[in-house]
Order: sequence, then C-alpha cells, then structure tokens
Amino acid sequence: MTDETVPADEPGFPGMAPAPAPAAAPTGYRVLARKYRPAHFGDLIGQDAMVRTLTNAFAAGRIPQAWMLTGVRGVGKTTTARILARALNYQNADGSGAPTTDLTQFGVHCQAIVEGRHIDVMEIDAASNNGVDNVRQINDAVRYAPTSARYKVYIIDEVHMLSGGAFNAFLKTLEEPPPHAKFIFATTEIRKVPVTVLSRCQRFDLRRVDAALLVGHLDRICRAEGIEAEEEALAAVARAAEGSVRDSLSILDQAIAHAGGRITLDEVRSMLGLSDRARVIDLFELVMKGDIAGALTELRAQYDAGADPAVVLSDLAEFSHLVTRLKLVPDAAKDNSLSQAERVRGADFAQRLSIRVLARAWQMLLKAIGEVRQADRPVLAAEMALVRLAHAADLPTPDEALRMLRDGGGSLGGNGSPAPRSPSGGGATALAARPVLASANPVPVAQPRASALPQPQNLEDLVALASRQRDITMKLALERDIRLVRFEQGRIEFALAESGNRLLANDLSKRLKEWTGQTWLVAVVNAEGTATLREQAAAVRDKRENDAASHPAVRAVLERFPGARIVDVRDPREPEPETPAMAAGGDEDLPEAEPLFDDSEPDFDGVEFWTDN
Repeated sequence: MTDETVPADEPGFPGMAPAPAPAAAPTGYRVLARKYRPAHFGDLIGQDAMVRTLTNAFAAGRIPQAWMLTGVRGVGKTTTARILARALNYQNADGSGAPTTDLTQFGVHCQAIVEGRHIDVMEIDAASNNGVDNVRQINDAVRYAPTSARYKVYIIDEVHMLSGGAFNAFLKTLEEPPPHAKFIFATTEIRKVPVTVLSRCQRFDLRRVDAALLVGHLDRICRAEGIEAEEEALAAVARAAEGSVRDSLSILDQAIAHAGGRITLDEVRSMLGLSDRARVIDLFELVMKGDIAGALTELRAQYDAGADPAVVLSDLAEFSHLVTRLKLVPDAAKDNSLSQAERVRGADFAQRLSIRVLARAWQMLLKAIGEVRQADRPVLAAEMALVRLAHAADLPTPDEALRMLRDGGGSLGGNGSPAPRSPSGGGATALAARPVLASANPVPVAQPRASALPQPQNLEDLVALASRQRDITMKLALERDIRLVRFEQGRIEFALAESGNRLLANDLSKRLKEWTGQTWLVAVVNAEGTATLREQAAAVRDKRENDAASHPAVRAVLERFPGARIVDVRDPREPEPETPAMAAGGDEDLPEAEPLFDDSEPDFDGVEFWTDN
C-alpha cells in the first residue's frame, strides 16, 4: 500500500483537513460528519486532557493493553478508537516507525484503518454480537499474530450491551492478552460495565464539547464549504447539539439544505421548531410580572409561528437557569454562545430576582415540560403551566410568608392568604413586589388589623392560656409531656416525653388556631429538649426541701420528733399557688394530720412539718 499524505491545512479551513475519501469509491456527496471526521489527535476538539495523557503515555512507552472510552453520543469515542489504532500501528513505507501520536502524515496502514477496512483492526458492534459465542471467537482469534500491522486491535463499540456471560468470558483474555493484541472499548452507559472489566482498562471520559468551541468548529467548516452563516445561527445549532460534535454537523447539514444559501437564525429556528430567544425572554418577563393575559398571548403567537410548546417551556427553563448562573457567577456572561439579549437582560433579571423565586420557577417548568410532552393538546398544557407559573409570582416564599405573619404586615390578608390582584395586574409579583420593576410611587399596602387574641411568648404563657381556656387535658399534657426545643412566634418544636401522646403536636396546633386566630407550626423533632415543666417544678421543690432540711432549726425539729418529715416549703412573700403541691407530684396517699407548728413561725422560714400520728 502506498504512503498517502493529507495536508494539515486547506484554504479556508486551517487546522483540520477533510477525512480522505476512499480511492475506489464513486464520487458522491458525503455528509459533513463523515467528511470532516478527525483523522489524528490534533483534529479532536474539546478533549485536551485525554490527548495530553495519551501523548505522554506514547512518548514514555507506557501503553496499556486496553482502553475504555465513555461519553455521550457524538463526542468522538469511535473516532478516538480509530486514531488510537493508527497510533499503535503507525509505519512508514520503508518499514520504519514506532507507536506515536504524531499522525499528521499518513502511514502505510493509516488509510485502511481510518476507512474501517484494515484486516488487523476489527470493529465489533456489541449490540449485535453480545453473546458468549462471539467472545469465544475473539478469544480464539486473539492468539494469532497480526497479518501485516504491528498490533491486532479490537474496537468493541457499545460494550455495555454484552451479556453477563460474555463479560465473564472476556476477563482472562483482557487481563493477560498476547503482546500483539490491544483492546479499545467504547460505551455510552459506563455504569452497566462490570467493575471487573473497568479495573482491567485505562478509562477516559470524553466530555461534551463546549458550545463556544462548537461554534468555532462549525464556522470553520462553513468557510471550508463556502457556506455563509450567521454567528447566532451557528450558536443555535451548537445549543441544539448539546455538546455532541456529530449532532451539530448533522444539524448543520440539514440547515444548509433547508436554507438553500445563507444560513440565518430564522431558518434554523424554523427548521428546529425553536422560538426566538428574545421572545422567550419577553415571555419570561411577562410570567415573572404575573401578567397572565400577556403571557398567554405571547405563547400563542410563538405557537402560531411554528414553535413547539414543549420547546418553549424548555427555553424558559434554560433561561431561568441562565439567570440563576448569572446571579451566582457573573462571569458566566462572557460565554460567547450567549446572545446580546441574553447577556444584558439576563444580568438585569439576575439583579432583581431572588434565588428562591428562580428555583421555584425552575421546578415548576421542569414538571410542566413532562406534562406538555405527554398531553394530547400540548399547547393547552403549556398555557395552563404558564397560568400556574404566573399565579405563583404573586405568592411569597415560605420565609417571606412566615415573616409577614410574624410582623403582622406585608401583602397577606387577614386569613394568611395572598392579597387579591388588582384589576391592573399590579399584584405582589416576583418582579413588582421587589425594587425590580416597581413603580416610583408604589401604592401603600393596607395593614391588617392586629389580632386582639392573646399570643403566648413562651411555654409558660401557653400553659396559662390553656388554663384560661379551661382545657385541663391540654394543660396537663403541656406540663408533663413536652420537652421544649424551640419556641418562637408561630412555631413550636419539642421532643415528646415517653408517656406523651403521639397526636399531641396535631392537637396543640388545632388548639392554638382556635385560641390565637393564627396558624402555628407545631412539630415533634428528634432532638434533646429541656426538662418538662413538671420536672422543673419538682427540681425546684427538691432544692427547697434540701435547703430547708439543712437549716439548724429544722434539723433540731426532725431529731426531736422521730417520723416527722417535710412535705412542703413555701416562701411567705410568694402568692399561694393555683394548684396544691400534690398536683405537681406530691404524695397523694398522705393521711390527714395537724401541723405541729404555725406557718408564721419565723424560725422555720415557712416550713410545714407533719407526723404520721
């Protein structure tokens, strides 16, 4: 086979040459994805890390027996496998040469390898050759030396399609192959490949190609083909390809045929059913303002112009994601694939919308996209999705709602629901409620009338409230079963005592709604709370009794009267308690007895003594 040389540069397309056409094939049109298929490592775009690793490995002679290439469709897995086969079997016409990654000049075997017809480079589709018998044939054939090349190279595409038995049959050969055999696997589902196979391969993850790189790549191909194309049109093609070079070339091929001349953004939109990016931004603004009528009119106009409703919602979700990125990473505006409208207006929205509003819009759009794709009438489902999204623009975020309830102000009505929208559409929307697009003279919001019902500030106030409401069961539960973790206006969190009722949180929430006229969030949490009120009272009583028992006069009385004991200690300066000491856990079986000393005796500090007689 004669040595063929392909120039590294051609007029109008520097840095990459079209792949050589088969010598014996009849002249005819080849799609761009095949015509400009990379033939050496310098042609690969967006895979710099892999190219650098392979170049260093070949230069150092550290060539493994197997590679595993993984990535989404169209990023160059099979192409990389063929280039690796070229690098392994590179040989000049005079028989000289060694494995190398410098492949700009075609060697003896390069043409046949690139065209997929070399006898020692076998490309196997695992989707249709996935059984044990197919692997057994490979194991039998791998023992024989190559016919003309330096290495026998087995390229197995979609290797994850092999059966479990086929993988097991491959293990021994893969671990210790003959020195003249190399394996290259390609897969889009790396998780389906057994770890026993992965551990025997050197793995490379081929990345999605950045949109800016794709735009430059498509521009070079258009100039090489003599096709005039708008930069924004190529950016739309790159976005639709989602990082796949093959997909981008296929879409470009279709766009060239569709346009019949100069490729414009409108032609690409019409071909792919895309909506105008500027109109998507207008629709986003209408939704964020809560202008439902305007949003529905704009959606119907885009639908009549040929836009797919699901694509419109996808574009809205993509733009909300862009605004979120611009808010968190302002340097993202430097992306060359963004249009001027996306940069300027996206940055403006990023300054005026909160992360919570953007996250809520993203979640609602993500759910709506699936609904639209499954609906019999997609445009109707898309309209209802915009209605929900625009209505949600009037709703405060959870923390804002809690703050409004706590402060007793804001745009919530007396029942805690959002204030109704005014006829002009100037409700508290995601944009209008903030200093975003609010008018210079905002209309003051009427403050709700303060509630006259008591609002407890702590657990003791809540017990007193239950006592005033004559709810003895709830009062006892509050004193006995609640280990308080957190108490603030509108929110109570507590751990439940062992004897507590599991429905206490639900019952307490209902009682608070009746007693205070407001909704309280009451929750049982898995945390260590404080002691119950009854335990606190018992601790105070025990301390008083211990302090009293250490008093000299009290000790003298206890020694003089055997069997006497202290049953209560009271401070004469404190008012009489509402409930007797027995209710707090005192002895209920104590028989009646007469006090031995008067409470007013100053020497005993209010100590009551009792005897069993």
